[in-house]
Amino acid sequence: MARIAALICFLGVTLGCQPTLKTEDKIPPVVAPFSDVDTLSINDWWNRGPSDIIDLKVDRNQVVAFGMYTVAKGVLKLTAQLYPLYPDESREVTLSIREGNEWKKIQKQKVNDLGWSTLFRVENWDPAIDVPYRLSHGKDAAFEGLIRKDPINKDEIVVAAFSCNSNKDRGDRQNYIRNVGFQNPDLLFFAGDQSYDHKEHTAAWLKFGLQFRDLFRDRPCITIPDDHDVGQGNVWGENGKKASTPDGNDGGYFYHPEYVKMVDRCQTAHLPDPFDPTPVQQGIGVYYTSLMLGGIDFAILEDRKFKSGPKGKIPQQGPRPDHILNPEYDPASIDLPGLELLGKRQEDFLDYWATQNKDALKVVLSQTGFCGGAHLHGKKENRLHADLDSNGWPQRGRNRALEAIKKAHAIHIAGDQHLATLIHHGIDEYDDGPLGFCGAGNRQ
Repeated sequence: MARIAALICFLGVTLGCQPTLKTEDKIPPVVAPFSDVDTLSINDWWNRGPSDIIDLKVDRNQVVAFGMYTVAKGVLKLTAQLYPLYPDESREVTLSIREGNEWKKIQKQKVNDLGWSTLFRVENWDPAIDVPYRLSHGKDAAFEGLIRKDPINKDEIVVAAFSCNSNKDRGDRQNYIRNVGFQNPDLLFFAGDQSYDHKEHTAAWLKFGLQFRDLFRDRPCITIPDDHDVGQGNVWGENGKKASTPDGNDGGYFYHPEYVKMVDRCQTAHLPDPFDPTPVQQGIGVYYTSLMLGGIDFAILEDRKFKSGPKGKIPQQGPRPDHILNPEYDPASIDLPGLELLGKRQEDFLDYWATQNKDALKVVLSQTGFCGGAHLHGKKENRLHADLDSNGWPQRGRNRALEAIKKAHAIHIAGDQHLATLIHHGIDEYDDGPLGFCGAGNRQ
């Protein structure tokens, strides 16, 4: 059994080598349904001033920023991420694979003006061979990588886990690339907060991609968005409802649902097909699913999307509805019926997943840990006795999730809490639950 080791047309002014399209090839630019978010990348984006996140006005031979992929059940899913395109540029991207010394075009897809990404889906993919791929746009723009064969015959599968990519350092990540590349991981897992530029996801996502693309250009990669990616300090998604404030502690998403959908699409479209694709409220999609790689069965969860918001549902015992500073507080006072963590849909998924591939080692991947591993919030004096942003709450939902993970004999890998921790969970007693690992964050 294998074991786990722990990124012009200027209203009549042409820049670069922008092609002139035939009338039938032109696609009217999409007008964004929102105006207060993603402003650097929507509508007449070229009229925006310079940004400290990233320069979006690149040479046209560089517009294909990166690609990322997974292969599951004989299906290759590969996302192509582009820089923003000018109105007269083609929205078409081509996927080619190399056969011998020749590149063979196998699929073309249209780019979505909201987020500037597109998805390639290729059925009947052979997971037993390495296949070089190329994403191309126009005459000269391309991004190349390798679809790796499934490492089913390896004795050890290496997973590299990341979270919380700081925006206080806009530089590259060459130290990470060098050191992680030396470990040659079989799978990359980015647990969330790839962006801290709350209202500018596309620009920040492109920056993230440039920083890490030399890792995921030639190996499968799982990326899942967390709260900062969708523009909030914390998210209790509460089945997709509308939040009343950016704090979001009454539950739901504050920004326009098409912005949330764009974030999910750019970060998760390349994941294996969702277990149940039924959208939640506001038409927001879901991505919870599983991936078999190297004989290991990975369950990928959305621990924020269905979670109840604390405001108005439990007694407030601190300056914020989600922070308890009362050292005498009774945990039972916030462990109330009707509160959800993963929600019934994901609980049913975990129960089903636990019964499948019983000979495989099983791993659960999610945004944050199922307890409060870190207890300082900002200043040293601000020690929390309970942080309801963590998955230690609501306790009943947390215990059901841990029971399902335990039933699968799985371990849990997450991010978010910035403090590297290895935890032996307790459910009814100390240490009667599964093991969990939270990777260190790069926020500061």
